[in-house]
Amino acid sequence: MPLDPLPAWVLTHRQAIGDRVRVAREEAGITQEKLAELIDRDRKTINRIEQATHAVNLDHLILIARALGVPLADLVR
Repeated sequence: MPLDPLPAWVLTHRQAIGDRVRVAREEAGITQEKLAELIDRDRKTINRIEQATHAVNLDHLILIARALGVPLADLVR
């Protein structure tokens, strides 16, 4: 049975992951649109991850890590 609402610590971790994705993307010098293109998703997906407005799909994080050339662990630590 799903938790509703989610505990605050979950949302805090979700935001931290989004922040790390944004920082890694910016360090790679690419836009949200370009990253979305690299992982065959739309820019809104990248924005939702970075803004932590939706739960992050693990598959998306794996694709993002590979596209940015960073270990997945760096994004979710």
